[in-house]
Amino acid sequence: MRSRYQCPRSGKTGQLPIKWITAAAIGVLVLVLVVAAAGCTSEAPEVALFYYNGEDPYIHTFVEQIKERAAGRLALTGYDARNSQTLQNEQIDGALADAPDLLIVNPVDRLGAYTIVNRARKEGVPVIFFNREPLSEDLELWSQTYYVGARAEQSARFQARLIIDLFGGDPAKLNAYDTDGDGAIQTIILKGEQGHQDAEIRTAEVLRAFETAQFELDILAIEVSNWDRSEAYNRMEELLEAFGEQVELIISNNDAMALGAISRMRQEGYFADTNGDGAIDAADERWIPVVGIDGLDEAVRQIEDGYLYGTVKNDSLRMAEAIVDLAEALLTGTDPAELTFPPEDGTYIWIDYQPFTLE
Repeated sequence: MRSRYQCPRSGKTGQLPIKWITAAAIGVLVLVLVVAAAGCTSEAPEVALFYYNGEDPYIHTFVEQIKERAAGRLALTGYDARNSQTLQNEQIDGALADAPDLLIVNPVDRLGAYTIVNRARKEGVPVIFFNREPLSEDLELWSQTYYVGARAEQSARFQARLIIDLFGGDPAKLNAYDTDGDGAIQTIILKGEQGHQDAEIRTAEVLRAFETAQFELDILAIEVSNWDRSEAYNRMEELLEAFGEQVELIISNNDAMALGAISRMRQEGYFADTNGDGAIDAADERWIPVVGIDGLDEAVRQIEDGYLYGTVKNDSLRMAEAIVDLAEALLTGTDPAELTFPPEDGTYIWIDYQPFTLE
């Protein structure tokens, strides 16, 4: 239910003669004023928060960060679509029936944004999309529609740069990580989801970045693992059986799949302390570079422990801050252009990725 309201204004009243204001009357007056002030205190705006799948580690963390930033500022109600756009549409219809002040939406399917925007526009409820970018024409359907996220192509370019630096930076003279010395990097790519915007862009852009830098990749396989750790773990069994010692690099569209790949590889004897120095690192013969995207806490720990070479942080913390700040601005009439993260073109708030390795 809409929470924005104003205290009723009283009509004109006569003044109480000063001689009648006794100490007791003053006490009663103070009490009345306190109660009235309490009664006129606005409740936090009602905001419905929708996300595609709470079991996705990155989204789980992201949602928690939004909740933390919104505490005391927005009254959030969360809805987990469990990877079903049909369910998310039903959730949004149900929430709109209760007249929320604003929607924050991580769509299951970016193409579902068209219906969401039209429903919200009909009810006059602003929408902030995050993490999965709707089509630009869908965002243009209504002026009270926004997107907070990061440019997928940037993550892929940072990922390629981490790998290029690891392999020596010179395409004509790769270092010892080119274990067969053929001048090409034998690579497996773990792809997030067939047809998903970020998965397609991250995959295409990382390949384009290597081509631009004139580094030769020998693509052994591009394996769709649907952003899922367990699925990547299972698929790596067949990939290692098929390619084994040929593998010189694993590029993953996200950290969850990278961590699944590492779990299977460790089970198969990779990442062993072959030089006996008491640590897992690139000096070990059975060490293979794996690179992810997202910056999950566990991914950072695995980098510190020597298993994951690097990741590209998708800065959900700053995005959460931008989302809550924007929501508050829209509900209080503050100009979004005055925010720490102002929208570009009146619609988009972009938060930069950050490459991360142990170095």
